[in-house]
Parts: sequence; structure tokens; C-alpha cells
Amino acid sequence: MSPQTRHRLAIALIVITPGFWSANYIVARSAIGVLEPHMLALLRWCLALLLMLPFAWPALRRSWPQWVRQWPHLLVLGALGMWICGAFVYIGAHTTIATNIGLLYALAPVLIALASARCFGEHLSRVQVAGAALALSGTLLVLAKGSMANLLAVRFTIGDAWILTAVIAWTVYSLLLRHWQSPLDPFARLTAIVAGGIVVLVPFTLAEGLARGWPAFDGRTWLLAAVVAVLPGFGAYQAYSFMQRELGPARTGIVLYLGPIWSALVAWALLGEQPQAFHLAGALLILPGVYLATRSSPR
Repeated sequence: MSPQTRHRLAIALIVITPGFWSANYIVARSAIGVLEPHMLALLRWCLALLLMLPFAWPALRRSWPQWVRQWPHLLVLGALGMWICGAFVYIGAHTTIATNIGLLYALAPVLIALASARCFGEHLSRVQVAGAALALSGTLLVLAKGSMANLLAVRFTIGDAWILTAVIAWTVYSLLLRHWQSPLDPFARLTAIVAGGIVVLVPFTLAEGLARGWPAFDGRTWLLAAVVAVLPGFGAYQAYSFMQRELGPARTGIVLYLGPIWSALVAWALLGEQPQAFHLAGALLILPGVYLATRSSPR
């Protein structure tokens, strides 16, 4: 695949990937009373690993002596990306609302851009900064449902502390993914990271099961696990790894600002909730903002 083709694919994935992630928040709410947070995260990544392994195995076997020595990195990245950004989000969803989750995740692209500038010298151009600000404004408009009073009325709970921890972990995960080099291609590397995340999740899931009981492994349980394994697991994480390699952490982080648009579309399709005027107004800010923020800088 030529560099130009990879770049075009990365830009296309910016539009598609938030749709995969939006499924995670729907399942997080649907799983309450069905699956405990750590069990949901563990099933998600075990199923995702089964999907990834057949495709990644040749590269993993070929580069075994090189990448296996990086097992501490794999455990750290797995803890950040699969444990904290998985189970912690599901825990937080028990006691907070979607608006709060959206507001907190709106911080992630800003944190990633600031940290990337400091750690890697990855500075956004003025046009890209203006685009990111435009996308952030549109996100806040959607989350506020078009009224500043709604933002001022937001009250944070203990669940928001779990979400904020996940946002910070995602920022660190994004930076370390760039900082720690690997002999593996992005697909095989993520497969190895998922395996590391499963190792971290297992003891916490066992402790959770002993304390709260075990789920009934029925059709609904496996359906919820399969949805988060395929879409926000296999699909979104692979796409994010590819985009980060092609575009860098700062520009890739802007993908999160498309989340509110996808959430509205999913709610419309699955729940029959009609989009409102503030959704359109937010989209008119977010879409051109993301375009400007992710376009290539002039040489």
C-alpha cells in the first residue's frame, strides 16, 4: 500500500471509527445488571483476541524473539487500553450520565495534542488548532443540547472520577503507543497488547466474581460481549493504531469529537430518537473542524 493510499485510508477511518466506539456506551448501559464491568471487559477482549489472532499469528511467530522481550510494555499498554479504558468506563456508566461522559472525553484530544507537542514536538498548525477549537465547540453544543444552562446545570458524581481516569489513561496510552517502538506492524502489535490486557484483567475479574457473583452466560450475555468485541474492540482499536501511525497522536485524537454525531445517529436508528436542531448545528461545526484539524500541514 502506497503512502498516499495509507493516508487516504487514515482520513476515511477518522469518519468511521467513532461509529464503532459509540456502540461501547450503549452496551455499557445495557449491561447493567447483566454483566459486571470487569467481566464485560474480559469477555470483550478475549473474543477480540480470537478474531485478531488468526490474522496476526504469522507476524507474531516471525518476530517472536524481538517482540516477546517487550512484555513489560505490553502489560502497561494492556493495563491502560484494555483494563482502565475498558472496565473503568463500564464502572463509571453505572453512576453517571452520557452528557458527563461526553464532556470528559472531550478533554482527551486537547490533552493528547498538548502532550504530543511537549513530548514529540508534534505541533498543530494554526489552521489545525482552529479546526480543533471548532470541533470542540460543536461537541459542547451537542452535549449542552443547544443551551448553556444545561452545561451549567451539570453535576459530577463518583462515576465521573472513573471516566476521568479512563480519559487520562487513554492519553497516556496514545503517547506510549507512539513513544515505544515495536518490530510488529500495528495489527500484530495490538494483538499482543490485547493479550497483555487480558493478563491484567484476569485477577480483577476473578476478584469481582468472588465478591459479586458470576453472570448467567446466556444469549444476551454473549451478544453484549460480541458487540463490544467486534466494534469498539477489534474495529476501533485497530483503526486507531493505524491512524496514529499515519497521522500522529494529536491529529488522531480529534476523532473523538465525531462521537456526539455518531451517538445521535445510532440513537435515531436504534431507539427512534429524532435528531434535534442542536445536532445539526453541532455537526456544522464539528465536521469542518475535524477536516481542518486533520488536514496535512503545508510543507
